[in-house]
Amino acid sequence: MMVLKRQKIIIVNYGMGNLGSIHNMLRYIGYEASISADTDEIMGADKLILSGVGSFDGGMKNLNEGGFLFPLEKKVLDDKIPVLGICLGMQLFSKRSEEGRLPGLGWLNAETVRFSFGDNAGNLKIPHMGWNTVTIEKNDPLFNRMPDDFRFYFVHSFHLLCANEEDILGCTFHGYKFASAIIKGNIYGVQFHPEKSHRFGMQILRNFAELI
Repeated sequence: MMVLKRQKIIIVNYGMGNLGSIHNMLRYIGYEASISADTDEIMGADKLILSGVGSFDGGMKNLNEGGFLFPLEKKVLDDKIPVLGICLGMQLFSKRSEEGRLPGLGWLNAETVRFSFGDNAGNLKIPHMGWNTVTIEKNDPLFNRMPDDFRFYFVHSFHLLCANEEDILGCTFHGYKFASAIIKGNIYGVQFHPEKSHRFGMQILRNFAELI
């Protein structure tokens, strides 16, 4: 019987998507985690995961109305615990989005923009959907021990445009190069879905769980 490694990883349930796959994958690789909308539980977290699928304004509206902003900012900005944003979760780290009107969390000097291919669209489609590779821009434990052929599953129409290149951890090509993984201190984000990326995604979640 597997003994789960004890630390308090909270997957924030702010009403934007099915979070069960992330929870199940963490447990499968041996880490205890909880899906929670309880702000007291969030305040006691060792690590946070902010995932989500849907619109930028819908995500920010739910974070505001659910009372999540104070505990998230306290834990991430003051206590400096590791946080991982996944897909919409990473986009919410930005200041704003072309998709909506509400301000983002503003943890990154970035905005969320829609793919725009101009006259070079060819057969390129929006959303960017399916398997694609990530080119690592700098060394970081989030991508430790990845297999040589690693790739990830994407489903998105918007991506981050970072003002500071040092915040970009990895890039992916879909018509042009865009930031598909970011890091700023204790703040991590990935545009792809680790929970849909089989063994490659398992390694990303394992690496995040092992961060000090």
